[in-house]
Amino acid sequence: MKFKSVIFSALFVLCTVVFFSNCNQSDGKKAPDKKSDATAKNSEDEPDTLSVAKSSYPPIDKAQYDSLIKFNAHGDTSGRWPVKNTPYPLGGAILPYKRVVAFYGNLYSKKMGILGELPTNEMLAKLKGEVKAWNKADPKTPVQPALHYIAVVAQGDGGKDGKFRYRMPFKQIDSVLVLAKKAHAIVFLDVQVALSNIQTELPLFEKYLSMPQVHFGMDPEFSMKDGSKPGKKIGTYDASDINFVSGYLAGIVKKHGLPPKILVIHRFTRKMVTNYKNIKLRPEVQVVMDMDGWGEPDLKTGTYRYFINQEPVQFTGFKLFYKNDIKKAPHHMLTPEEVLSRYKPYPIYIQYQ
Repeated sequence: MKFKSVIFSALFVLCTVVFFSNCNQSDGKKAPDKKSDATAKNSEDEPDTLSVAKSSYPPIDKAQYDSLIKFNAHGDTSGRWPVKNTPYPLGGAILPYKRVVAFYGNLYSKKMGILGELPTNEMLAKLKGEVKAWNKADPKTPVQPALHYIAVVAQGDGGKDGKFRYRMPFKQIDSVLVLAKKAHAIVFLDVQVALSNIQTELPLFEKYLSMPQVHFGMDPEFSMKDGSKPGKKIGTYDASDINFVSGYLAGIVKKHGLPPKILVIHRFTRKMVTNYKNIKLRPEVQVVMDMDGWGEPDLKTGTYRYFINQEPVQFTGFKLFYKNDIKKAPHHMLTPEEVLSRYKPYPIYIQYQ
């Protein structure tokens, strides 16, 4: 892969901007630095494509589903949780039967997340340890491990088309699929559109999203609808963008007879997602609003309360940062037990960066 000098530009300068003090990218992320490990370069590995032939998944047990949804609300008394009038998912749904615990990042960069920071065997061993910790903290909810890979990266240079984003080569995604198979993990492909748009970027990954183990993430932080360069301000998605993605994913599910896709939307401010009440829910797609902000425990708790709990969509997620969460006093990253004791509803998707 030929990375030009633009990839080394100061992509994410958010750590120097006070406005982004709660931003998930404020650890000085850069565009991929071409420091891929041996796994990413191993052409002998074949991606885990699995069968995508139409399959028959037994329908869910609605009584069991309702019971789990009620449990997941964690005694919420606001009336917001469980979310009312949501459709039952198709058979084979992961949520709320399992909690997804994901490692986030890019194999080309050690600064974008734990997925690319450690040698692959060490990273997979660490993921296994986190899975064990969450299973211990909540034995009622089995854990589904996941690798959450940034497939389109916002960058500081416009590139040839002036869109300020870099698309990762498919061989990188293939490498992630190989790693996921070793860990019995599912995969999320995450997109930072910058000055492009989700309608353009999403269809590029249809061949992967047609695989039953591949899901999708969209990051409003780097959706720069006003033409600003990524990193200068926080971007946004509207419900219409989210509905486009869920509709597209639903079409793939129907076409290939797949279990429901999980759609993760990162969020840590109100304006990152507009018109949340207009987000359409579908049996083919399970929507997770992921609290993506970093910082001390009390700051994260406030962010979850105001932007996740109070604007309910369907399921919730929570992000933990190995480095950024411990920068300020009390220099402590929340444990699984603490996350489960603090938040209503229980986050059903957990992401580590």
